[in-house]
Amino acid sequence: MNKTYKRTGILLLALAAFTSGSIALHAQQKNALADRMAALQQSVKENQQRLHQYQWTETQQLTLKGEPKPPKQFLCQYGLDGQVQKTPIASEGMQPSQGGRLKQRMVKKKTEDIQDYMEQVKTLLGLYVPPDPVKLKQAYDAGNASISKGSAPGTAVLTFHNYDKTGDQMIITFNPKTKKIAQLSVNTYMQQPSEAITLDTHFASLPDGTNYAQKTVLNMSAKKLIVTTTNSHYQKLP
Repeated sequence: MNKTYKRTGILLLALAAFTSGSIALHAQQKNALADRMAALQQSVKENQQRLHQYQWTETQQLTLKGEPKPPKQFLCQYGLDGQVQKTPIASEGMQPSQGGRLKQRMVKKKTEDIQDYMEQVKTLLGLYVPPDPVKLKQAYDAGNASISKGSAPGTAVLTFHNYDKTGDQMIITFNPKTKKIAQLSVNTYMQQPSEAITLDTHFASLPDGTNYAQKTVLNMSAKKLIVTTTNSHYQKLP
């Protein structure tokens, strides 16, 4: 009996030690998440202010049902309303419309439908990029945020579930030392989960340290539409 009690005591001590260690680890992770959250929120706010001082060139490549369309370029800068204003840059060698009037009307209607859908997608993604500090905090307070170690040295991966919609997900790879976002991925949908929208953005830095979205791949699987956007030639506004 004494041996049995002894074993039981050892097991209880081991369980207590394990539980205590688990609680300590959970508290440590929670503190790390809180620290990274605060740094991320401050970084996003300050970086957006710096980006408003620039104009840049955006190159947009659209692929519909596996067929690439001619790329388009825009001169971009932030307007007084805080939204990005885009001015089309004329492309050389643009092909004139071909086919009869009926075909031209069909092409025009299809193009308008795609543009309308992309505007809706743009409005949706505006809720994720740049990340909204208020929504980040709401996800954190609701217990929908977690932290893990990134694959690149010194980075942390912050994952947010139910950020804007039930079942959505946003993953941010953040470097707390440089206070910069390295990558941002979004998995969301339009009206129904079957209308899946994914976004993958890689960031780079300008000479003054300003962070910007260097390349973005937007996949609208329901429409078999992929839009690849690259931003370059950043120049400070006079």
